[in-house]
Amino acid sequence: GIPALDIITKGLSVGMKIVGDKFEAAEIFLPQIMMSGKAMSNAMEVLTPELEKNKKAGEEAGLAITFVAEGDIHDIGHRLVTTMLGANGFQILDMGVDVLNEDVVEEAAKHKGEKVLLVGSALMTTSMLGQKDLMDRLREEDLRDSVKCMFGGAPVSDKWIDEIGADATAENAAEAAKVALVVMK
Repeated sequence: GIPALDIITKGLSVGMKIVGDKFEAAEIFLPQIMMSGKAMSNAMEVLTPELEKNKKAGEEAGLAITFVAEGDIHDIGHRLVTTMLGANGFQILDMGVDVLNEDVVEEAAKHKGEKVLLVGSALMTTSMLGQKDLMDRLREEDLRDSVKCMFGGAPVSDKWIDEIGADATAENAAEAAKVALVVMK
């Protein structure tokens, strides 16, 4: 009887944050991270159809093109944000993990003139640097003004977003959906 959105935001997300904090403090290790990720994936498989059922008919916030940066395969946060965006009225085009910036630019070009939000994730500092490259490429291809850009991941900060000229970031998946709706207005 608990709404799927509450299970995600008040249960699973909170649990994954605890797991991340414990890993950072060396209280747990990679096997526990992998088990937690698998549990999260299994739960999302059950909850995603429930979120879709509760999505209001005709509700469209725009197209969210989601991806994990080139060189990065960490997808738990990416999948959670993608699910939350879909539950909040976005049409989803999930490009997956380890996505080349050229492919993101190409996809953005295909949807020029539409209401588009690029949502990129990077868990590592090295893959986060690709976000700046993506912003530069969007400007070079005269696409920057036709899309909104939102980036997330552990190393991403408001300062970084300002530095690269993106539109937004968020602390977690639930906040990302709220911020995305504001960015797209």
